[in-house]
Amino acid sequence: MTPAQQCLYLVASAAPPVLRLEEFIPRLSADGWTVCVIATLTAASWVDLDALAAATGCVTRVHPRPPRQKEKSLPRADAVLAAPLTFNSVNKWAAGISDSFALGVLNEMLGTEAPIVAAPCVKPALRRHPAYVDSVARLAKAGVTLLDPDTITTRAEDGLATFDWSHLLSALRGAVTSDMDR
Repeated sequence: MTPAQQCLYLVASAAPPVLRLEEFIPRLSADGWTVCVIATLTAASWVDLDALAAATGCVTRVHPRPPRQKEKSLPRADAVLAAPLTFNSVNKWAAGISDSFALGVLNEMLGTEAPIVAAPCVKPALRRHPAYVDSVARLAKAGVTLLDPDTITTRAEDGLATFDWSHLLSALRGAVTSDMDR
């Protein structure tokens, strides 16, 4: 599989890097991805959903499409990038909890062949919590490529955590290439 004109689900939860998704989306598009943003409820309250939809050309989803609604379904995903992913979202995902559309999508995608890369934005103290340690191990065992928060996280000029987006793009490329080799 090559990313040319392939669909990427960008699943975002409410951690500071979500505020800078608009700067990452053009890089994904330049790499050949059609990006569909799926946000948790809190993440949706932090970002401009219309601006993200304009940047991607795909509606930004927060809620599932009700049955019989005329709105188009999301295209089938060829890969998933969960970024940023909070402590809460990592633990819920690993436990199979689908109490939001975003978590439901992540849980469903675990059962597909699509490569999944997760970029946690979790404080060091929370990463030592036993639930987090177990959740990361469970997701890795399920085939998720989990990135090291210390490697991918930097501080923006405003002091908020952000990602070194080049690391995420590289990891996505590697996961897709690995998937092609299977």
